[in-house]
Amino acid sequence: MLTLATLGMVGYGLWSAAAGAADLVGYRVLAVPADLATLLLGVVLLVAAALVRVRVPGGLALALGAMLGLQALALHAAAHFFGEAALVPQIARGAFAALLVLLAALGGRREARR
Repeated sequence: MLTLATLGMVGYGLWSAAAGAADLVGYRVLAVPADLATLLLGVVLLVAAALVRVRVPGGLALALGAMLGLQALALHAAAHFFGEAALVPQIARGAFAALLVLLAALGGRREARR
């Protein structure tokens, strides 16, 4: 479970960092600070995923913080892209992040018992 959570966090972090970088160099929709924040939080999530995998105390909290920040930026981006924040994609993104945190927490406990 811990490996699956780590891979999910790495994918989410890479996707977010790439999206922020692509918006910085491509067609500009969001403001520069929002793009930089998306890029930075994606990188933070990548680092946090490694910390979660080796079960460093605070690693899961760092990953959760990065995913919450990415969720907030997704709401901001949706308002710019579509003029409104559609409910279903935002709930899906939040559910995915919650699933990753749950898998990491349960996987960390399971490995600690061994």
